[in-house]
Amino acid sequence: MTHHPAFAAGRGAVITGGASGIGLAAAQYCAARGMNLMLADIDQPALARARDAVRAAAPEITVEIMTTDVADRAAVQRLHDAAVAAFGTIGVVMNNAGIEGGGGLFADPARWRAIIDTNLWGVINGVQIFTPTLIAQNRPALIINTGSKQGITMPPGDTAYNVSKAGIKAVTEALAHELRERQSSVTAHLLIPGFTFTGFTRKRVATRPAAAWTAEQVIDFMAERLTQGDFYILCPDNDVTRALDNKRIAWAAGDIIHNRPALSRWDKAYEAAFASFIAAP
Repeated sequence: MTHHPAFAAGRGAVITGGASGIGLAAAQYCAARGMNLMLADIDQPALARARDAVRAAAPEITVEIMTTDVADRAAVQRLHDAAVAAFGTIGVVMNNAGIEGGGGLFADPARWRAIIDTNLWGVINGVQIFTPTLIAQNRPALIINTGSKQGITMPPGDTAYNVSKAGIKAVTEALAHELRERQSSVTAHLLIPGFTFTGFTRKRVATRPAAAWTAEQVIDFMAERLTQGDFYILCPDNDVTRALDNKRIAWAAGDIIHNRPALSRWDKAYEAAFASFIAAP
């Protein structure tokens, strides 16, 4: 499979949340193509293990790590400065760090703040700090932000997480427009994983559920869609097809178009209508 020109040997890749899961799989993909890596994560022991694993598989590349709280703008600036100093040219920035939900509508405000600060402000910090540098390089480069289907369809019960991921969608769309208007060789992309077996999932189940993709499958799918120029990289999994995702997203948008109650997909009065909509060819 061909790959996007930003994945060029000798260039740098900066990946937040790089110690495990999708971030580590992305690091392994970049390393296999000869890219040098700056991995950032808040979990220092896991970060060191990730560095050692990547180095063992690709000893010819440089792998640097930096313990980073992406909610801290100064820390993200230090990450940027270290990456530029180490690599000179950066081909890929993946704003992937995030924390799980648990922030219901009336949950502890401190939990809300932690989710928004990490998931949303972490991406905003990465975008604002790294984008000018990538533009100035005048070479193909990628900014990939990890979103969520929850930021599109808004299932009830985890409102803070939904808000954070909806914000990432809005930020990444605005970034893509800005880069396009500038006719920049840098492009922005929204990665929207399906059900994926990551460190978050392992906290609940010891083995990968049959429905879940591996993190490596997500990155392989992402890489393929990047070669096609996709902005919305909407991943299926072993249970949910792209066709089903399309219908769920269309129904969510239809709440506005058809003036249905908010989140009607979860309203018992619309249960039959939603089921019929999903079942229709």
